[in-house]
Amino acid sequence: MKGPAARAAQLRRLIERANSAYYVLDKPEMSDAEYDRLFRELQELEAQDPELRTPDSPTQRVGAEPATAFKKHRHLVPMLSLANAFNEAELAEWEDRNARLVPEVRTAGYTLEVKIDGAAVSLTYEKGLFVVGATRGNGLVGEDVTANLRTVIDVPLRLTGKGWPKLMEVRGEVYFSKSRFAQLNREREQAGEPMFANPRNAAAGSLRQLDPKITRSRGLQIFCFHIEAPGQKLPAATQHELLEQLTAWGFPVEQHHTLVPDLPHADTEITRLEKLLPTLDYGADGVVVKVNPITLHAELGTVGNREPRWAIARKFAPEVQITKLKEIRINVGRTGALNPYAVLEPVEIGGVTVTTATLHNFELIKAKDIREGDLVEVTRAGEVIPQVLGPVRKKGMRRARPYQPPERCPVCKSKVEHPQDEVMVYCPNVSCPGRVFESIVHFAAVMDIRGLGPERVKALLDAKLIENVADLYDPKRLNVMRLLALEGFAEKSAQQLLDAIDGSKRQPLSTLLFALGIRHVGAQGAKLLARHFGNMKALAKARAEEISQIRGIGPAIAEAVAGFFVDPQNQKLVKRLDELGLNMDEPITAESKGPLAGQTYVVTGTLPSLSRAKAAELIEAAGGHVADSVSKKTTALVVGADAGSKLEKAKALGIPVIDEAELLRRARAKP
Repeated sequence: MKGPAARAAQLRRLIERANSAYYVLDKPEMSDAEYDRLFRELQELEAQDPELRTPDSPTQRVGAEPATAFKKHRHLVPMLSLANAFNEAELAEWEDRNARLVPEVRTAGYTLEVKIDGAAVSLTYEKGLFVVGATRGNGLVGEDVTANLRTVIDVPLRLTGKGWPKLMEVRGEVYFSKSRFAQLNREREQAGEPMFANPRNAAAGSLRQLDPKITRSRGLQIFCFHIEAPGQKLPAATQHELLEQLTAWGFPVEQHHTLVPDLPHADTEITRLEKLLPTLDYGADGVVVKVNPITLHAELGTVGNREPRWAIARKFAPEVQITKLKEIRINVGRTGALNPYAVLEPVEIGGVTVTTATLHNFELIKAKDIREGDLVEVTRAGEVIPQVLGPVRKKGMRRARPYQPPERCPVCKSKVEHPQDEVMVYCPNVSCPGRVFESIVHFAAVMDIRGLGPERVKALLDAKLIENVADLYDPKRLNVMRLLALEGFAEKSAQQLLDAIDGSKRQPLSTLLFALGIRHVGAQGAKLLARHFGNMKALAKARAEEISQIRGIGPAIAEAVAGFFVDPQNQKLVKRLDELGLNMDEPITAESKGPLAGQTYVVTGTLPSLSRAKAAELIEAAGGHVADSVSKKTTALVVGADAGSKLEKAKALGIPVIDEAELLRRARAKP
């Protein structure tokens, strides 16, 4: 039996992994209900023994660190998460806690808003014009996705009406309508492309496309619900008035929000809304209850740096069914990761018959003590992905032995590897048939080979026309005549596929590196590597120590990259791709040749004419980098009015301090 300290450490590890999968990778590993259960258990352990509350505990932070594919944007005010209540009693406890601080909350009224299941964003407006759009990120710093948010048709680029603050952030939720999501998946299926798993994560992924044209084609929408305008007076005294004001300025607001006088009326209204939610054309998983008078928000304050006291999410439990787990099987991913899944006795959940469900990883199987033959609770995460929540234990019930992870790959029988500090187990054999299929599917998606979806990849492998990604480009292996011999190909479709394959040869080195599926190397990591080395030959010769010196590349990535290029089979693959005409170079960008190339700047205080976002754009357009904190690597600190502690730190480290005028002079100088 594990003690509280060991259990708390395990919970922190599981929750942080889930945070990273959800917020950074857009690939959730567990349902919201499972996440909430683990989070609440950790909160209870830390409440019982405060010494278990470590500085890096997920209860002390908002979310995961932002990904680095886009430049960072610091929110004017942190984007906090919401505490959850799962029944009327927990909602009453929330009010009781608030009433002990501010007794007026019991009679001040509440605004109820449908909780949209989408991707949280902030929209910054200066003098009524949309200037910056960002993802939530870690709550303090998000990703600047302005160009993509401009393609969302109902994001107002210029506000209507009057009375808006000169500078404000509007908070909202970007989402797919259910009808648009279904249409999009039909289009992708017809094109031979992999279908999206669920609307919420498809929305998040669509916002993080490097090409805004792709985002525009997806048909995203937004609902807005909050305003932050530090140091300025809002033209609304209550949350309900604020929603009306947002509507007047041209923002889309979810129409089912309502004002109630007290908590008993709120409970009645929430019951009505719960019945309404399934009929809506967008995903919603609860109702947000907000103290109506805005003046009370400041009095109530926040719980640490995580959640406001004046708002709470009244969540509705997802549908859960019980069935028998017949067998635990394993799928081998493109990087060799062994992904366990459950084979179930068929069960209907939300109108869909479920026969398999994800088990995420072996550590979760052990933590939940899931065994073959168990009766298990199953739900559909995001109403799409089936997953096992845990076993249903009954007194006297006989169970199978605890599940033991395999020591050898179930496909190729190679001895598996379990890297230190990772929960995943890997097959090291790059020629493993399980890895080959997944790696080619991934390669085709990243290289934008239209028409080469999983079914066609399987058909090509089964016909032995290809054995690896290089075979796609070999005219001796793949040509019109050979494709015509396969079911589903006509001369036109065969030629279209070959043209798409040929066109992908021109993708830059950064795209090719990501497509190769090197462990730990995502899209941004590939871009950093490509920009630093410039070509595949230079990167292939680099040692891990050299690679780890690149800003943004950690030791794990460096070791994985160096290890990839010393493997003889990988060397052979890369050489063959080069001989078949794929681009092995990265185009030179302004970042690598601008007047501020190789320099790092930190901006603090209020500049005379540039906002921080505009100053960051200026620096990066000139080839420089923008950091959030001062260090010995900082080239200079750009200082405006009301500079804070960063100025003192710069002076202590001997870092040059410059003003806006000097920054403009440097950025415009000839390199």
